[in-house]
Amino acid sequence: QGQLVESGGGLVQAGGSLRLSCVASGRISSIFSRYPMAWFRQAPGKEREFVAGITWSGGSTYYADSVADRFTISRDIAKNTVYLQMNSLKPEDTAVYYCAVAAVPGGPPRSFSEYDYWGQGTQVTVSS
Repeated sequence: QGQLVESGGGLVQAGGSLRLSCVASGRISSIFSRYPMAWFRQAPGKEREFVAGITWSGGSTYYADSVADRFTISRDIAKNTVYLQMNSLKPEDTAVYYCAVAAVPGGPPRSFSEYDYWGQGTQVTVSS
């Protein structure tokens, strides 16, 4: 079948850093290098929102305005892994973070409804 597995979440103080990883396995790993991927997050009582996305080649990246100068998305095709480096974390970054693959051509969509495969999520909590 295949799956996406996130890791790297945790509890951090404001101003700190975390690096999230998302590894594709099984059938998903066979398409990993062909499609765009993204990180989304969802806080309690809020909709799932786009955080960062990357093209299949890794040549182009896209960010939500709220994280553009603090987060960096990257991917290692050989390792079937996408990363999200998060610096200068703020309490408002607290959420469950999900990685996702969109089996579409072109860049990563910003709408969660356009994604086909999702990980189980990893909790990020930033204390003030």
